[in-house]
Amino acid sequence: MSSLDRYTLTPDRIRAAPTTIRGQLRHLGPGFILSAAIVGSGELIATTALGAKAGFITFWVILVSCFVKVALQVEFGKNAIYSGLPTMQSLNRLPGLRLGRGHWTIWLWLSLQLLKVLQVGGIVGGVALVLNMGFPAVPVWTWAVLSAASAGWLIYGGRYGWVERGSLLMIMGFTALILLSLTLLQQTEYAISGANLVSGLTFSLPPATVGVALAAFGITGVGGDEIMYYTYWCIEKGYAGYTGPYENSTEWRNRARGWIRVMTLDALCSMVVYTVVTAAFYLLGASLLHEQGQVPEGYAMVETLSRLFTVTLGPGAKIMFLVGAFFVLYSTLFTATASWVRIFADAFGQLGWVNFADVASRSRVMATLSWAFPALWCILFLFIKLPVLMILLGGIATSVLLLVVVYAALHFRYRQLPVNLKPSALYDLWLWASVAAILGVSVYGVWQVT
Repeated sequence: MSSLDRYTLTPDRIRAAPTTIRGQLRHLGPGFILSAAIVGSGELIATTALGAKAGFITFWVILVSCFVKVALQVEFGKNAIYSGLPTMQSLNRLPGLRLGRGHWTIWLWLSLQLLKVLQVGGIVGGVALVLNMGFPAVPVWTWAVLSAASAGWLIYGGRYGWVERGSLLMIMGFTALILLSLTLLQQTEYAISGANLVSGLTFSLPPATVGVALAAFGITGVGGDEIMYYTYWCIEKGYAGYTGPYENSTEWRNRARGWIRVMTLDALCSMVVYTVVTAAFYLLGASLLHEQGQVPEGYAMVETLSRLFTVTLGPGAKIMFLVGAFFVLYSTLFTATASWVRIFADAFGQLGWVNFADVASRSRVMATLSWAFPALWCILFLFIKLPVLMILLGGIATSVLLLVVVYAALHFRYRQLPVNLKPSALYDLWLWASVAAILGVSVYGVWQVT
């Protein structure tokens, strides 16, 4: 951690928000980390598989899904800015049942992490499998250990700036490679035509694709985990500190509104990045696999697509695709490590197990967790050896977690938001559209499981 405690609001850190687009762009950053986390196994594997199943006809679902759910992310970011509190501390202020020192939402979140550790363990396995495809002489278990250990080592220092720069580097890597892949695809028999794109933007939904469409809503775009992580990155970037402790004054209101605008721009820019990459993966699945009726499951998708790239784009394309797949999967592992150490340290503090308010104590806990979590994920993968199942089990927990996010976001908007920060009716419409979409997907997900 830096010697500056960004989780404590002090008057000496107050500064006005930039008013120009150029100035606001200089203060972006939390969205980079979120984009790196979002574009992971879901986009590489599940989104590509959805394109393979449905073809171009449900392309619009991907685009709408990526846009509509950002409102909840913005609501969490706003709460962090005007209150100065990260997610777990905000949840612990909600009214309702408490068990010991913790609100019921914190205990529910903690119980769901028993499945989420399996999900990230599956991602460790995905990174290892991709590296093994590139360097088959090294066994999968060795790559798993090296992947987990490197994530722990990179996050060990705990500094926000390093996480932001690392995320930005990986975003640039996988975005450039996936767009290059699409460009090269246009020179083959699998080229995507204008008619293909138009058919995917007609907002039609054949009955046979309803299940696929609902799955797409749940998989793509920002999820419950990323929304809860976002507050930590907003605080560590400085948005809350620059706003300062709450005051019933015009000056505080102007600062808060200014930094909320910066945060909203950050969220929208990150949405553009992960929407472009998600759409690219979907189009690859629809063009390369749908017409051939090939819908391989899980990590077999990586091998199948790498073979198809070789056939359609030449022998060198496999290397290009594997590099892109590595960046996509490792970015999720990297940001998951950074995010988990923060949110768990915060949760442990709210339950009275550690002193999160003390900088030295918080730094020790985060440093320990930065090694402990990757080790746990790696061990789970090596023993279970079913990365796809592990990710799907984590997806069940995500469906439930989204309900907690909706509950908290509505409370933030209608019970905690200062009156002088009341948003426009258009924003509220966006928020409720986001709530409706997430509730629908969560109910469908739970129904499918039961």
